[in-house]
Amino acid sequence: MISALPAEAYLTTTRVPLPKARPAEAPQVPEAEPAEKPGQHAEKPAAEARPPEPPPPSACRVALTEDIAVAPSIPDIKGPGACGGPDMVRLEAVVLADKTRVPLKPAATMRCTMATAVADWVRTDMAGLAGSLKTKLVELDNFDSFSCRGRNRQQGAKLSEHGRANALDIRGLKLANGQSIALTEPGTPRELREKVLLSLCSRFPTVLGPGSDGYHEDHIHFDLAERRGNYRICQWDVWDAWPQVAPLMPAPRPADAPPREVAAKEGAPAEAKPAEPPTEAQAEPEKEQAEEAKPDEKAKPEQKKAKARKPRKQRAQAPPFPLNLLR
Repeated sequence: MISALPAEAYLTTTRVPLPKARPAEAPQVPEAEPAEKPGQHAEKPAAEARPPEPPPPSACRVALTEDIAVAPSIPDIKGPGACGGPDMVRLEAVVLADKTRVPLKPAATMRCTMATAVADWVRTDMAGLAGSLKTKLVELDNFDSFSCRGRNRQQGAKLSEHGRANALDIRGLKLANGQSIALTEPGTPRELREKVLLSLCSRFPTVLGPGSDGYHEDHIHFDLAERRGNYRICQWDVWDAWPQVAPLMPAPRPADAPPREVAAKEGAPAEAKPAEPPTEAQAEPEKEQAEEAKPDEKAKPEQKKAKARKPRKQRAQAPPFPLNLLR
């Protein structure tokens, strides 16, 4: 007969062995996150959300180093419309080969490609022009760069290259000796202005200045606009300096000059004498020539008869239009 054992005795006799303790060198197991309730989303802190990584710098941005220009990158400009563009920089100064900085005042906002072209132009051509004058270039007078507007600031016109951040307007160059090269002033030596003209037109596809369209009389515009067939525009009339204007009042009359009445009589031409009538010997040959020039009166009627017009033949009249066809 089997008798029931107490519960305590049963547990002591049939106890299941416990697992061994976890070693200290074992990897830690991450704690399981509590299950989300239906209809409830886990809210992550804003600090954990990573912003998108910026795109890698362009080849132009990599080439435009601090040894060439001071041009920090700025965010891309988008709109309104087609205004702005990618790979934008703020061109503050151009660094010459001797580490001299030529600032643009004010700083110009433009694309990296345009900034590279401007820096190369200043470093190569304008620095050499200043060197030929035994001085250095110290400043570039910036008139306008990026501006979201139409051409020539006309409402309804096509978008200007300034709106695409692809153009620059300048008024002059300042030198270390205190002089300035005003590019649109006739008083500036013509040779200097012509050198700047040839330099710009050989590098940029568009150059506009005085005499181009009436909107560029006080500054020079140049850009990198692309056209079909690599068409280029170079319109800049290098005006000559104004001539020396004579004084408005005439020079004083010399003291030894004769009185005005005497001078007028001496300078007056002699009075023309009336023509004498021709003599009879002179009149006879003239009459003979006049008679020979007259046509023969007898030949006139014969010529008239020869030129008599023939009567014209009458044309046959067309038959009347049948009226029954109009019904």
